[in-house]
Formats: sequence, C-alpha cells, structure tokens
Amino acid sequence: MHTVHAVMAVKHIGRAKSRLANVLSTEQRAQLVLAMFTDTAVAATAVPELSSLTVVTPDPLVAARAHELGAHVIDEPPAGADPLNTALAAGAAHVRDRHGPTALLALQADLPALRPSELADVLAVAVSARSVVIDHTGTGTAALLIRDTTAPLSPRFGADSARAHRDDGAVPLLGHWPGLRCDVDTPEDLELVRTLGVGEFTTSTLREFGFSSHRSDPVRTVC
Repeated sequence: MHTVHAVMAVKHIGRAKSRLANVLSTEQRAQLVLAMFTDTAVAATAVPELSSLTVVTPDPLVAARAHELGAHVIDEPPAGADPLNTALAAGAAHVRDRHGPTALLALQADLPALRPSELADVLAVAVSARSVVIDHTGTGTAALLIRDTTAPLSPRFGADSARAHRDDGAVPLLGHWPGLRCDVDTPEDLELVRTLGVGEFTTSTLREFGFSSHRSDPVRTVC
C-alpha cells in the first residue's frame, strides 16, 4: 500500500458560502468556513494512513490555522476561471515535488461531520488507480483518491463533478461514510450535518450563532 498525501483548497473565507446568505451574515459565514475547515483538517490529520496534509489558500487565517494543525501550506496560484481545481492541482504538484511519486487524496474542506474512521476506511477499500467518493447529492465529489503514484490528480470538482470524475476513469466507492459525503453549501446541508453531529470547532461556532449541535458516535443517520 503506497503512502498517501492529502490536499485541500480553501479560498478567502470572506467570499465563501454565498448560498448560506439567507441564514448567516458575511462575518458568520467566514467564521463557519474556518471552523468547518478546522474540523475537516483535524479529522484528516488523525488518520495514520495519511502521511501529510497540504492546504492551498490565499487566506491568512486559514493558513495560520493549517500551520497550527501541522499542515503544509502554499499560496493559491493564479486561478483564472477554475480556482478550486487549479489550487488542488497546484497542491498535488507541490506534494510530489517534495515527496516524489506518491498517492494523492483531494479532499473537500467543508466536511464538519467527517470522522477519521471514514477516511481510514476509504483508504483501505480504494484499490483502483483512481477512485471517487460521491457526495450526498449524488452529483458532487467529496474526495478523489489517486493510487497511481505518477498519474496527475486531474481534479474536476464543481458542477456535476461526480460524472466528470467517473468519465475520467474514477471508480465510485460505495461505503457508508455519511460525514465524508456531506459537504456544506446550503442551509439544508447545514441542517443535515448538524443532524449527523459536527466536530468541536463547528459545534462551538454554531452555538455562538444560536444553533445547537451535538456530535455523537457512531453515526447512524443515512446521508
């Protein structure tokens, strides 16, 4: 089993999650993005099978938090029309510049209900050269795993990314990983992860906003 290095990308938190504008202010959305990133990174770095986490971001608060968590941080490159995939590809290239040929995991940064055991299970069952974890909507991508240590990451996150990754040869993984599959873009997503139970930082942030959230294990809610 090859060593796996994870890559996450986070844009300026003040510009994120516009679809939550009906329930959260701009400042609250920025706080929530930072909290969800933190819980996602904490879960990822708790997985022994992941050798490192690289975070690509232009945001100084995200960069500082990532450093605190032991992640390697690089600045976001010029992005053009596709900032997320450009950032993830740059992060993947940086990982291989540092570590040589290695397996790669591209992970969404807004998975506040993620459990380390879910990621560990993904790494255990994903044996194909290219695998994808489809999100709870059935159309998006939560994670992309490249086992081929020399193949490019070729991320295709965004609208209908599940189809795009499958068309690029990624094999969908079918495990029960509700926290991994639930990224947060809409008020409905936020309610769903609250039902699943979110991590410490998102819990604290939501309580500050007047939401209640309780994390319980094991997860029994189907996502």
